Amino acid sequence: METFKSSPHVIACDAATIYSKLTNPSLIKQQIEAHADHIDEQARQHLDTVKFSEDSISIQSPMGEVSLSLDHENSIEGQRVVYTASSSPVPINMVVNLERQPDDTTMSTAELQLNLPFFLRKMVEGQLQEGAERFGELLARIPFEKL
Repeated sequence: METFKSSPHVIACDAATIYSKLTNPSLIKQQIEAHADHIDEQARQHLDTVKFSEDSISIQSPMGEVSLSLDHENSIEGQRVVYTASSSPVPINMVVNLERQPDDTTMSTAELQLNLPFFLRKMVEGQLQEGAERFGELLARIPFEKL
């Protein structure tokens, strides 16, 4: 399985709170809807391709809809949140690693884990690395304390 990791980001919130929010994607949906007028047009267009439910996230992609469900077995409270694709042409995991910091902040890294054929990996690895970086940056901007 190939892993594409974001750079580490500091989030001004404790790891337990972040974990509890990331394991309930419907909270993110509520915040997006509540603050839609503060989201720029380009971001809004991207968000239109994402659906949130109680324990899954569905993303419209060039390969069709990819549904990622919370993986309770591999998630570790306060340390790691894992979403696994239930309907995807290739196995995909979306992972958020959380590391507690002494000042009640959290260091986070985002990972995209995919099982890609070698020839396909070479064609898309740049886009996947960029996707992991953007995912990590997005996480750092979420106001977890206010969700």
